Amino acid sequence: VDLDTARQELEEFIPHVKNISDSSIKKMAGRDLMRFKEFKKQGIAVKFGRFTQKENKQIRENVEEFLALTGIDSAEKLLFTSRYPKDKDTIHRLKTEHHFCEKISEGIPRPWRLIYYRARKIFDPNNYKGRYTKEEKEQLKKYQALHGNDWKKISELMSRSNLSVAMKFSEIKSAINYGPWTEEETQKLMSAVKDVMRRKLTTENPSSLSSLEQSDTDLWIDREQLSQPLPWTEIETKVGSRYWRQCKQKWNSILTSKLTRGQKLYRGTNGLRTKITLIKRLYETKAEDASEVNWDELSNALGDVPRAYVQSKFYRLKVSFVPLWKRRTFSEIIDYLYEKTLPDLEEKL
Repeated sequence: VDLDTARQELEEFIPHVKNISDSSIKKMAGRDLMRFKEFKKQGIAVKFGRFTQKENKQIRENVEEFLALTGIDSAEKLLFTSRYPKDKDTIHRLKTEHHFCEKISEGIPRPWRLIYYRARKIFDPNNYKGRYTKEEKEQLKKYQALHGNDWKKISELMSRSNLSVAMKFSEIKSAINYGPWTEEETQKLMSAVKDVMRRKLTTENPSSLSSLEQSDTDLWIDREQLSQPLPWTEIETKVGSRYWRQCKQKWNSILTSKLTRGQKLYRGTNGLRTKITLIKRLYETKAEDASEVNWDELSNALGDVPRAYVQSKFYRLKVSFVPLWKRRTFSEIIDYLYEKTLPDLEEKL
């Protein structure tokens, strides 16, 4: 099926398909389209949001059956093959020969990618590792001194994800300033983001570079481009006095100010309404994990703001209102906000 036809056919099952990249559409055409059509014949709709206990059980059964079929001796080897370099070629061959994509998604009316991510979450022995201890931070510094920025190697040594060790080291090594941002720091940040975006646009679409040359214009890139993920560790290096998370939060603050033209979403009665809407929308998604939430849809529901801004507001909600939130799952946090916090906010409003 050609790309345009695949996109049109998938739109019947996935309303937000226009926001999905071409490469993802190609994968979905191969892995999902026929399954979706088969489910339609059975009168079963494609699902998103929170996985049910029945679906989690089905994923476990599918994984166990595939292990029995192929002789692969653990779910970790199957789903985290890169952790086992000696067995990698054999596992990849078995996965191809025995149609891993089809087998893992049998009986579950969801996009294959979401099923795969859910399976990885269920079976990852390194999941829910929590905060870094002092000992781990010292270990991380030693490993980085030995192996440089080989985060894959360091992640294997520490049983943490690549991204986790890279970002944590970024925090450790930075000369962190925790005070208010100075005008000079803010200018460095904006210049760093602009440099990164200029390079990205030059690579992806040279004709759009002219939009960056309007140096006197605040909104020098359209909203969709501004809201894209950025290489925060690189930006951190350019700023020099803040670690990556501070840079990201400050940029989201600047970006929100630009995009909403000073609209005060989180003050007074507007703030209460925004919190109420956010809790209700999150509850309606029935998502079991933050990765399953369509943050772009939520950002549209709350106003013309980037999705990272909405995610930061959710973080503030759970920290402010949910006791022992670090010990709760994502769905438990949402349920608490909906059942306990929402009535109080509505009464206050």
